[in-house]
Amino acid sequence: MAHPPPAAHDRGHLVPDVRDTHPEPLPVCSAPVPAYGTGSLADLLPTLAAGLGVPGMTAGIGELTPADRNCVFLIDGLGWEQLKAHPEEAPFMTSLLSASRGGTGRPITAGYPATTATSLASVGTGLPPGAHGLPGYTVRDPDTGELMNQLRWQPWTPPGAWQPYPTVFELAHRAGVHAAQVSSPTFANTPLTKVALSGGTFQGRLSGEDRMDTAAEQLAAGDRSLVYTYYAEVDGAGHRFGVDSDTWRGQLMYVDRLVQRLAEQLPPRSALYVTADHGMVDIPFDETHRIDFDEDWELKAGVALLGGEGRARHVYAVPGAAGDVLACWREVLGEQFWVASRDEAIAAGWFGPQVDDRVYHRIGDVIAAARDDVLLIASEREPRESAMVGNHGSMTPAEQLVPLLEVRS
Repeated sequence: MAHPPPAAHDRGHLVPDVRDTHPEPLPVCSAPVPAYGTGSLADLLPTLAAGLGVPGMTAGIGELTPADRNCVFLIDGLGWEQLKAHPEEAPFMTSLLSASRGGTGRPITAGYPATTATSLASVGTGLPPGAHGLPGYTVRDPDTGELMNQLRWQPWTPPGAWQPYPTVFELAHRAGVHAAQVSSPTFANTPLTKVALSGGTFQGRLSGEDRMDTAAEQLAAGDRSLVYTYYAEVDGAGHRFGVDSDTWRGQLMYVDRLVQRLAEQLPPRSALYVTADHGMVDIPFDETHRIDFDEDWELKAGVALLGGEGRARHVYAVPGAAGDVLACWREVLGEQFWVASRDEAIAAGWFGPQVDDRVYHRIGDVIAAARDDVLLIASEREPRESAMVGNHGSMTPAEQLVPLLEVRS
């Protein structure tokens, strides 16, 4: 059984008008919910697979024209707004902006939360977070009561039980499509790869250039092909130094050359789609912009576990305290965060059209999604994450909007 939202619920707009006067607290329905079903990351591979004739797949992104050979190049952390702001560093990708989303010149949305584990699962399974069951950076495992880090898969949890659906690559492979993933050898056997990106063959390549060359070879290896490749260090530079840093700009310049290298090697009848798992925002290091949960007695009251990440929190209350925690968090954070109960967030469609029963209690009793340039850190329990310059996770355009650049041969 799943938990659907009311059909007529007002889900807000993708880009809210910041000039509006918001009541206190921010209405849950004013959050710009991802475009599940018509223009989100979860719709990309099913659209391509439908064009390849894979049974059961639906073309949710109607602007895309089918191709016999399809490659998705996912650049971790490269949001639509960040790409548009740096034309000099990314001349080749900038030249493709008008071709985004089938020539409409528009982006797609990541999904909530806009974070790597959630987005990669959405890409690979073709399902929104409420179905695939990776609804955050860290979430509570209802069976153990512990926080589960879904990016690092700690503590270890049986992958097939946590995410039981087949990936689009698996379904394509069964249908006779040549399916392949080309990424760092480090990811070959990780649980996240297993639940999100398995199916067909995995080609481990260390350098970005080798990945591009191998992706082109894999595209040509079948009359019908579905190939995925990945680059992580744009995201890494953003987290460590910020998206306004020289290091980040250097990574953008490098990955722009990688995209061009792959585009120039496409075999006949191919389509290359360049996208990302989320965007990013830099958050200043001061008490106004960084609220420390570990030092705030009001926010800690009644909280058993703090999950998620600084811009997309899952809050798990001690038994009987969920209502009080919700009221407190709205009072303290409601001008800067969309703060919702679990059922309110599900009804608003934050995690997709429905939430599976096995996923329901992974979601926090309270969910807090940042609207403003603010971060809810936890300096003692999350020292590394709390020190990051660039952050992501919420539903703002800078985090949600991702490119869908297209090159065809």
